[in-house]
Amino acid sequence: MPLSAIALNATLKSSGGGPSSTDRMLSLITAAMAKEDVTTETIRLADFNIKPGVTSDEGEGDEWPGIRQKILDADILILGTPIWMGQPGSISKRVLERMDAFLEETDDQGRMVSYGKVAALAVVGNEDGAHHVSAELYQALNDVGFTLAPNAVAYWVGEAMGGTNFVDLQEIPDAVQKTVDMLARNTVHLATLTAANPFPGEG
Repeated sequence: MPLSAIALNATLKSSGGGPSSTDRMLSLITAAMAKEDVTTETIRLADFNIKPGVTSDEGEGDEWPGIRQKILDADILILGTPIWMGQPGSISKRVLERMDAFLEETDDQGRMVSYGKVAALAVVGNEDGAHHVSAELYQALNDVGFTLAPNAVAYWVGEAMGGTNFVDLQEIPDAVQKTVDMLARNTVHLATLTAANPFPGEG
């Protein structure tokens, strides 16, 4: 059975806010996954009203519940974020805070609703910090029930205090493309395994 993925673009720009380096990296990953017969929907989170909080529904006007359902309907979650001040972007943090609700949303065997879902990361920025950002997001995604494959992050960082963004590059560096392809292979492989072999629950 073909796998599906949801890619969350946590750029700070809304769709009308100009080209997004995060979107470019996500497009490379989704293209690589398409070669593995994975269909992907991409959502630009800045276009939505995702209210602050740690529940799955923060009331009137909150658009998180619809995004949450797309995450749970997919086999794979790809979270893309820019680096800001050496940290994950604020929108990616907002999403992780909302997924904190998964800790309490369990089945009769104590398994979170996110169990069996596989996650991967896309990180871009004009400064150092890709390893720090991926470490923070790896831990957070694992805390809320996602499984991550080996080498489940593709990243690019430009010169510190430089003016070139990933979206401005004329060609994709070979090292980035190789990392993207490895991320796709490993993530799809793990998602196939977990779909066929659910995690055990309590008892």
